[in-house]
Amino acid sequence: MELKTGKNNHEAVTISSKVKYVGEEPEVLEEETGNHQAINERIAWLENVVSKISGAVTSDAHPPQGIAQKAEAAGVVKGKLNTLSTVLLGMLAGVFIGLGAMLYTVVTTNTGLGFGLTKLLGGIVFCLGLILTVVAGAELFTGNSLIVMSWISGRTKFTRLLRNWGLVYFANLVGSLSLVGLMYFTSQWAFSNNAVGANALLIANSKVNLGFGEALVRGILCNALVCLAIWLCFSARTVVDKIMAIVFPITAFVAAGFEHSIANMYFIPMGILMTGQPAVTEAAGVTAGSLSNLTWTGFMGNLIPVTIGNVIGGGILIAAVYWLAYMRGERTVEVMSTRPWLKRVVPNFVYSRLESSVSGTLSDTVRAQLEELVRARLEQPPALLDEGKKALLTVLTRASEDNDFMARLSQNPDEALQEYELTNEEKAALASGDVKWIESKLGTLEEPLRTWLNARLAQEKW
Repeated sequence: MELKTGKNNHEAVTISSKVKYVGEEPEVLEEETGNHQAINERIAWLENVVSKISGAVTSDAHPPQGIAQKAEAAGVVKGKLNTLSTVLLGMLAGVFIGLGAMLYTVVTTNTGLGFGLTKLLGGIVFCLGLILTVVAGAELFTGNSLIVMSWISGRTKFTRLLRNWGLVYFANLVGSLSLVGLMYFTSQWAFSNNAVGANALLIANSKVNLGFGEALVRGILCNALVCLAIWLCFSARTVVDKIMAIVFPITAFVAAGFEHSIANMYFIPMGILMTGQPAVTEAAGVTAGSLSNLTWTGFMGNLIPVTIGNVIGGGILIAAVYWLAYMRGERTVEVMSTRPWLKRVVPNFVYSRLESSVSGTLSDTVRAQLEELVRARLEQPPALLDEGKKALLTVLTRASEDNDFMARLSQNPDEALQEYELTNEEKAALASGDVKWIESKLGTLEEPLRTWLNARLAQEKW
């Protein structure tokens, strides 16, 4: 390749090549001169590569808006996870949280540090459970409260949300009870003259004697902190970042005495098993009468309000609030398009306000997908990119960059498209939001681009 260029427009630019597109990078071949388009495309490709590399190596944490998008995307993935993987990962999470509870029990036994410092130390070591869950990978019911974000956006069906919660909750229980059985047969509870078992007994007994309202509120506050820890993990770029994001919120909920449903799946059953060990009850200094609630019925009596509280704390106080704070504007169209029944529930004036509030918005995710779609098609060999495809790409590109054009395309497509050389069929597809027809020309579109096109181009009148 021969390239002559300079710093100003008067110097010659020649290139004895022609461009053949192979994969991501244009490959330069011989025998063509004056191919300025090839040079521009080469520069654009290099700029894109540099941009991606810069984004990958930066140490900056993801901003809150980016966290919201990552949390929503994670919810979509979790909702689609197959049953076997969901159950296996759920069992692992039950074991991981149980290991944190086990370590808490051992470390807080006979510390002699006083109430506050003992609780602080216990909170720090309990973090082991969520660290293993997040870093090693597992499905935890309390953390999956954040799937509410993708459900509100209409990207996860309510049935899939309930399916995930049901499978994961059951699997967490199985994993926790499995660890309880293993730990019981280690006789670890007999350590320090049965002091470890006595501590496990007292921890469990205090939990089953909570009132319904008290357990409910402690569950709400607990999972608000747990989901905040996971929320912060979405901002992290390294394992160290994730661990540091987990430590303080989890330490806070444990030290404050809040209630975690999955942790209680270890704490309470272990305490129930300890009631059958006379040496342990003697070491704990309790009588049989004071342990009357430490039964499997008492276990369920604790688990029900704590579970409800966990769902409220994570699903509403964190997931729903952050969705409203960061995503309501760019997701409103998608929400309305996936839930037509809302039109019968919400007054008409609200729809008009929603339409005006989102008429000029285009999410970063949709914009990025449009840009990627255009770039990928332009990198096709020219023979495969006919005039019809070029025209469609041109319209979509302008729609991604020009909000006024997008509004005109939605309201008066004939006027908006008159300057483009489109067939009647192409104009009709763009005007009606015929996504299947557009995909037949450009290939399968990703979500949320597909949903966005369907909602924005169908002239939906709120």
